[in-house]
Amino acid sequence: MDEDPGVSDYIGAAPEPDRATLSAWRDLCRTLPEPFAEGVRYGMPGYSRDGEVEIAFARQKRYLSLYLMRTDVLDASRDRLRGCSTGKGCVRFPLGRPTDLDLVATLVAATGASRGPVC
Repeated sequence: MDEDPGVSDYIGAAPEPDRATLSAWRDLCRTLPEPFAEGVRYGMPGYSRDGEVEIAFARQKRYLSLYLMRTDVLDASRDRLRGCSTGKGCVRFPLGRPTDLDLVATLVAATGASRGPVC
């Protein structure tokens, strides 16, 4: 997967410790299989396959948000997401707190393996 300089710029602009977390999330997303492509879409780092963004992340006012566009992945992970703030297609982690990288790795890998519906 080619590295997009816009994603590097996005992560580089975040303050620590959030920069380290976003960088770790990027590393996990970069393990997605071909033909996923990295880029900045909708103002945030995103990973698309066949022109469709399937996973993205963003630093927001109060959260680091991980967007999962495959509804089957999010639905299958609901038990592990108890205690997390979730929306239709996102998981929110409070700023400045460690995130469960094993959980994020599982969600990223499941997204790469899924061909379920995109929300």
